[in-house]
Amino acid sequence: MNAIYDVKTYDQRSTVSHLLGRVKAELMIGFDQELAKHPELAQLEVTSAQFAILSALSLGLADSASQLCKGIQYDAGAMTRMIDRLEAKGLIRRSRSESDRRLVNLELTEAGHAAVPKLREVSVAVLNRFLQGFSKAEVRQLEEFLRRMLEQA
Repeated sequence: MNAIYDVKTYDQRSTVSHLLGRVKAELMIGFDQELAKHPELAQLEVTSAQFAILSALSLGLADSASQLCKGIQYDAGAMTRMIDRLEAKGLIRRSRSESDRRLVNLELTEAGHAAVPKLREVSVAVLNRFLQGFSKAEVRQLEEFLRRMLEQA
């Protein structure tokens, strides 16, 4: 294996992991700031973390809290609190599975379905702002690099 980092010269602030974490945090902050400026969406008080839940449900990537926890990497307690908030806002609903009463399924409400495309527009705008100065080819290459990293996980 060809080592990329060396313990003798290791500077955590320059590592891929540190930079990815910073980029993710800044994207979330940027998303939250843009949402606060949006007249229609600001009243929903949806956070970037809650948008991740709404998006996963809208794309059919999950239909339960446990699936969301696996896909989004939140602990069960934090996920329950976010689901409670989204349910209180009328964006999602819980329903018992008909085949297994122990399971609680999640689905978007009509208001949730209406909000997701608008939230997605804000997300795209923030991503595009962060990627100013990159060509489409560079972004596709970055995406490929990140996919390759995920394959090694």
